[in-house]
Amino acid sequence: MTQPGTESNPLRVAIIGSGPAAFYAADHLFKQNNLVIEVDMYDRLPTPFGLVRGGVAPDHQKIKSVTKVFDGIASNPRFRFFGNVEYGVHVTLDDLKDHYHQILYATGAQTDRRMGIPGEDLKGSHPATEFVAWYNGHPDFRNCQFDLSVESVAVVGVGNVAIDVARMLCLTPEELAETDTADYAQAALKNSRIKEVYVLGRRGPAQAAFTNPEIKEIGELAGADAFVRPEEAQLDELSRAEVDSSKDRTLVKKVEMLQELARRQPTGKARQLTIRFLVSPVELIGDESGRLVKMRLVKNALYKTDAGTLSPKATDHFEELPVGLVFRSVGYRGVPLPGVPFNDRWGVILNEKGRVIDPNTQQPIVGQYTSGWIKRGPSGVVGTNKPDSVETVMCMLEDLQKGSILNPAKPSWSDAEQWVKQRQPRYVSYADWQKLDQIELERGKAQGSPRVKFTRVEDMLAALGR
Repeated sequence: MTQPGTESNPLRVAIIGSGPAAFYAADHLFKQNNLVIEVDMYDRLPTPFGLVRGGVAPDHQKIKSVTKVFDGIASNPRFRFFGNVEYGVHVTLDDLKDHYHQILYATGAQTDRRMGIPGEDLKGSHPATEFVAWYNGHPDFRNCQFDLSVESVAVVGVGNVAIDVARMLCLTPEELAETDTADYAQAALKNSRIKEVYVLGRRGPAQAAFTNPEIKEIGELAGADAFVRPEEAQLDELSRAEVDSSKDRTLVKKVEMLQELARRQPTGKARQLTIRFLVSPVELIGDESGRLVKMRLVKNALYKTDAGTLSPKATDHFEELPVGLVFRSVGYRGVPLPGVPFNDRWGVILNEKGRVIDPNTQQPIVGQYTSGWIKRGPSGVVGTNKPDSVETVMCMLEDLQKGSILNPAKPSWSDAEQWVKQRQPRYVSYADWQKLDQIELERGKAQGSPRVKFTRVEDMLAALGR
């Protein structure tokens, strides 16, 4: 038998997950003109694109347009999509070893980190991941309940997701109508009684993780005035030295933009969005019914660690903030996959440059790889996954050259298709997804929005006549 990668013996690759990391990996595999490679991509949902569909804010349609690039990758005749097929339920690791030379896990970071403070499980306290998935129409989260009748909300964290959550809570009905927010979420947000939204950062303005375009957007909201407290916008000596010595113009601009928000005066808009710095929640406090009514904050001061970074240290100054709803956005983390080594502390698959590592031998496991957030943790934007996936694919190609690949008993497309049909007769192909996509776009056009999403798997399958 010739080495895989020829017309008669294609290199068979399974990719678990269908977000940006998955598609960028498939793209780089297909760019190997000297090799014939077939890619089968699996996702437990009928819909592809991962967080581009289920995580990117509904008012960020330009970012979502990257799916056109993914459509181009999927048009390769050697690409197959198996949607509505779940790893660990319909397919196992042994199944994949039986059909593929290489397996790549690109399942993202599907859950959140906890704050680890008293009261975190009170009614009204939620992970931001659930709220984001809810307003984006993710089938797993469409039935979540969030009390939008309260007047004050706190979002803990200062990354882009935290800012997205805060902004979504402040959009006017007219702004919401121009998004692909799930229909049930639009209805709930339009009836929201929220007046104040706080975004809480444990460090200072110079250390905030959100990007400058996010700051610009919240400063331009039609229905909310955005502020930073003047005293919290000022840099401490350590941060000032860090910014002054930095050649990062983006960082300097970020601080300038935040300090400009601190100089703003109220204009009478219905809502106020306030970004706070150098504060950490230490307790969530509820009423007799167990419902959140306020949070206790401690004021922080920054100090320089031995590694040279600036870290927050609690002072003896406390305050209480009346809030009826809290969303924690202090980091995503991955979920372990059956049979795949996992670093629980970091929330990622145990790997080195994308090669999955055996925890006992510390050596690469033949034929298994990872890419994206499940590889490196939740960092970067959509495009960050491209070089990450290229790094992994380069390792895959190096191992192919060495002959360090799996030896599947049934390495053919027809065998894989037959096996998937047996395990999950209601699998969804890419052509099926394109039909769903067209229906969503047409429904959106009818009501003047980008799309109206299917938010139930059964509804998707029914639309496909399953």
